[in-house]
Amino acid sequence: MDLFLHYLRMPYLLDGVGYTLLITVLGLLGGLAMGVVLAAMQLSRFRTLAIVARAYAIVFRGTPLILQMVFCYNALPLIGIKLSAVSAAGLALALNEAPFIAEILRANVLGVERGQVSAGQALGMTPAAIMRRVIAPQAIRTMVPALGNEAVSALKNSSLASVVAVQELTLRSTQLASATFDFFSIFFASGLMYLVLTGAIAVIQIVVEMLLDLDRPPPREQLRRFLRALMPGRPEALPALAGAGQGDVTPSDVTPPDVAHEIVAETAVDPLPPATAKAAPRDPAARAARLAGNNIAVEVRGLRKSYGAQTVLDGIDLTVRAGEVVALLGPSGSGKSTLLRCINRLEGWDDGTIRVGGQSLGTDENGHPLSPRLTAQMRASVGVGMVFQQFNLFGHLTARENIAGPLRWVQELSRFDADRRARDLLERIGLAHRADALPRHLSGGQQQRVAIARAVAPAPTVLLLDEPTSALDPELVGEVLEVIRRLAVEEGLAMVISTHQLRFAGDVADRIVFLSGGVIVEEGPAERVLSAPSHPLTARFLSSMTAE
Repeated sequence: MDLFLHYLRMPYLLDGVGYTLLITVLGLLGGLAMGVVLAAMQLSRFRTLAIVARAYAIVFRGTPLILQMVFCYNALPLIGIKLSAVSAAGLALALNEAPFIAEILRANVLGVERGQVSAGQALGMTPAAIMRRVIAPQAIRTMVPALGNEAVSALKNSSLASVVAVQELTLRSTQLASATFDFFSIFFASGLMYLVLTGAIAVIQIVVEMLLDLDRPPPREQLRRFLRALMPGRPEALPALAGAGQGDVTPSDVTPPDVAHEIVAETAVDPLPPATAKAAPRDPAARAARLAGNNIAVEVRGLRKSYGAQTVLDGIDLTVRAGEVVALLGPSGSGKSTLLRCINRLEGWDDGTIRVGGQSLGTDENGHPLSPRLTAQMRASVGVGMVFQQFNLFGHLTARENIAGPLRWVQELSRFDADRRARDLLERIGLAHRADALPRHLSGGQQQRVAIARAVAPAPTVLLLDEPTSALDPELVGEVLEVIRRLAVEEGLAMVISTHQLRFAGDVADRIVFLSGGVIVEEGPAERVLSAPSHPLTARFLSSMTAE
């Protein structure tokens, strides 16, 4: 045992630990830098870059690291690149780690829901802003375990640097054992040193995961849990710790925060505050005459869109005026969602024109397509909001941050003004008490109400709603429809709503457009279309919806 402890403190082996750490750090930092580049190349729109990155991965994942180290140390000098043994080993380890790290990065980027990317685009965020504000924060949280595993692997692979005579821990252990013939004690000590190093990486990984955990309770809650464990029979003392009076215990006092949030989300009643504007008695004729004098908010002419051999939109003509609410009705697959995505330039099209606020999104004055960054800036300046079927809230942000964040990143509001706007909107939709809740802690109806608030926060001129209640349970539909009904009255936005809610369409819409097979079959005042449709397809659809 004394001899074993002597080897643990031997400077000769400790110097080897230093070389091991140096090579590992060089390999990981270089591999991370190259991995980011390789991942970006594979995710880019340019196929040639993706092919080059894939070829690199095939070569360096398919050849042994020991050969790569020999190549960097012995072959590079033949072309005028002479490296020290440590530099060559670090370079080889970096080249070897790069494709593995790239695949970790790429997989976690692709793992972020694509709907959140569409939501970012609809809010006017540039591709760089979406990557930095939406994708990266979520991808980093999920890639930490894999990167920790890769760091451990790199640390152990650094032992192969002995092939180019780097005096790392394994080589020095071998040399010392050959001189003393005490193989067991020396390699046992060496193995323990490796275990300490890998254990340190594991601890760092755990700490990072804890710091990035969105559900990690605040320090006060952690202290309360600790005291509950020490004093299980005295729960009455806990509210006082938080400065609350007797009887002020909340669900989170007796339940972990994530469970408490779920309980609140499912059981709390969120009554909407009184409307700030009352809807005047509907006079369709007078309103139609008033809208006819408004500027055109959306103009679609001859729009055609196909997916391969399937035609989704076939010659659509549609005009929506400022303040007008148009409801799109039609069976599934009739092109309603595609039409909305084309209006917001989330989809391209084959033929025709779309102008929003007098501008053609995504093209310059000469009709040439703009880059994604310029398209995003134009989308934000024109003012087109969109609400999706699946909510598409940013999963790593609270309800308040989902609304305030885009206001800072796109509209460049100050943090104070953005937060104030977000809190005002949450108050209007009856969710002020859920401002700091993550999307997964909200019910479906609450999530959709936050999504609607986020869409109207930048004060758009046009609001597109794609089946805003289709993903909701029946009991949650009413609260979302009420929010939309209020927006129609209070905000005076031009709205295009794809919906199957006939009663809602009759209450809110000025005009109904019925699509079938990618064409507009019938359109007209909402009351007339719903009560006396003129086309047999419309009548059949309304009859089937009424029967349900």
